[in-house]
Amino acid sequence: MTRPKPFSMIREFHLADWFTLANAFCGMGALFAVMTYLQRQEVLHLFYACALIPAALVFDVLDGRIARWRQKSSAMGRELDSLADVISFGVAPAAIAYGCGMQGLWDRIILVYFVACGVSRLARYNVTAEKLSGDDNKVSHFEGTPIPTSLVLVLVLWAAAAQGALGEQLWGGRVEIAGFYLHPLVLLFALSGSLMISRIRIPKL
Repeated sequence: MTRPKPFSMIREFHLADWFTLANAFCGMGALFAVMTYLQRQEVLHLFYACALIPAALVFDVLDGRIARWRQKSSAMGRELDSLADVISFGVAPAAIAYGCGMQGLWDRIILVYFVACGVSRLARYNVTAEKLSGDDNKVSHFEGTPIPTSLVLVLVLWAAAAQGALGEQLWGGRVEIAGFYLHPLVLLFALSGSLMISRIRIPKL
C-alpha cells in the first residue's frame, strides 16, 4: 500500500488563494493603521484604515471570480476566504469604530456582538452552502446580509472622520447608561450584526 502524501499547504494553494490572502493583508493593514492613529492622533491614519477595507473587498471579489475562471477551488480556499473576511470585514471595521471614539463599555459590547455575528454568519454559510446550492451546484442566495456589507459602516466612519466628528464630537454624541457610556452611532453596528445572522434572503449576484 502506498502511503498518502502529507498535506502540503503550498501545493494546495491556487491563484485565487493569493488574492484571498491579499484581502487578509488589507484587513491587518487597517488594524495597524488604527493603532497608529491611537498612538499619534493623526487622522490620516484613520483614512488609511478606511481605504484598506474597500481594497479588501476588491480582492474578495477577485478571488471568487478567478476561482470560477480557472475552475479551481478547494476546501482550504473556502476556509481561507472566511478567515480573511472575519479580519477585513469584522474585526477591522470594529477597530476603526473604536478608533473613531466608540470606546465606552456599551460600545465595546456592541462591537464584540457585531464581530461575533460576522463570525457566526460565515460559519453558517460554510455549513449550509451545499443546501443552498441549486442544480448547477452554485449558491443562489445568502441567508442574512454578507459580512462585506460592513463596508457601508466604514464609509460612514470615513465621512465622520473627514468632518472632524471623532471622539467627543462623534455624530450622535454619547449617552450614559448605568454609569457607562454608549455612542448612539454604534447602534449601526448592532443593526448590521443582527441583519447578518437574520434569515432574510439576499440573492447572490
